[in-house]
Amino acid sequence: MAAEDTFLTLAKESEGFYKEKGSKFIAFAYPVRSEDDIKERLDALRKKYYDARHHCYAWVLGRHQDKFRANDDGEPGHSAGDPILGQIKSNNLTNTLIVVIRYFGGTKLGVSGLINAYKVSAAEAIEENEIIEEIVKETLNFSFDYIKMNDVMKIIKDFDLEILNQVFEMNCEFSLLIREAVIQEVKAKLEKIETLNFIEEE
Repeated sequence: MAAEDTFLTLAKESEGFYKEKGSKFIAFAYPVRSEDDIKERLDALRKKYYDARHHCYAWVLGRHQDKFRANDDGEPGHSAGDPILGQIKSNNLTNTLIVVIRYFGGTKLGVSGLINAYKVSAAEAIEENEIIEEIVKETLNFSFDYIKMNDVMKIIKDFDLEILNQVFEMNCEFSLLIREAVIQEVKAKLEKIETLNFIEEE
């Protein structure tokens, strides 16, 4: 079971392939971050495979998998998008897009045949990928007097924090990337340092 501040997603792009009665199903799986990201991927595939009969897809976004969509793109209702979505969800993935492009082979497969074809090709694309666990992290920005540098650096070292940005002057500014599970603990330690002020992101 993934920790509260982690989620499963894909490591890279991958492809799957399935053929039945002359119809070809080419599946593409992608890790994605946003709906804009998804739109770009879909647009690129539509340009490249402009002659395909169907571009069916499903995606899931958000650490709690709370945003998702399935699209049959002209195939009979729930025969394409849902089986693709089912593969994403059965692998407990999020921030994932799978597109299955169909070249029609002249013979109709029927709804059960289509469900199987879209399911198998999507599963193949996931199989060819690697499922990774990502940690939810937040950015914390703050400023402090240079004289308190050692106190700040000790906390950064103790928690093994990632420094995104730092400005060394009489009044220093730091930007840290912190795992969500420990951010309150880190903040509590930093708050004890005199002259330290948190900077809200605009």
